[in-house]
Amino acid sequence: MNKFSKIEEKFLQSLEEARIATLHADIPHVKPVSYIYHDNIFFIATDYETRTFKNIKINPKVSLAIDVYVPGKHRAVCIQGTAEILEQGKEFLDAYKIFTKKFAWVRNEPWKENEAPILKITVNNRISWGLE
Repeated sequence: MNKFSKIEEKFLQSLEEARIATLHADIPHVKPVSYIYHDNIFFIATDYETRTFKNIKINPKVSLAIDVYVPGKHRAVCIQGTAEILEQGKEFLDAYKIFTKKFAWVRNEPWKENEAPILKITVNNRISWGLE
């Protein structure tokens, strides 16, 4: 398992936006997403009709880039990992509770099991820079 350092974890906990990359027919697809980082796992809410969801159903390999760009002081954590689709059950509900607590958009438009999936991303490789 790729365990993040305390500095990396603090950085990951301080932000809520990442870019996720998936692959469809050898064409990369990248989009911004809201994420939760919890116990060395990333969780991302999505919808069934998104290109990201469809890509992951075919190929669960993903990359995430979480960064803050300031000229000369760029800070980032980039990961490669494997996505699992959560649609119901304890793990889904536990992640959903964290989303509800963190994001007003979830509280404003709640959903139930099997209405929208959550992606659980396990880290296989990681790199970071600019963190002190």
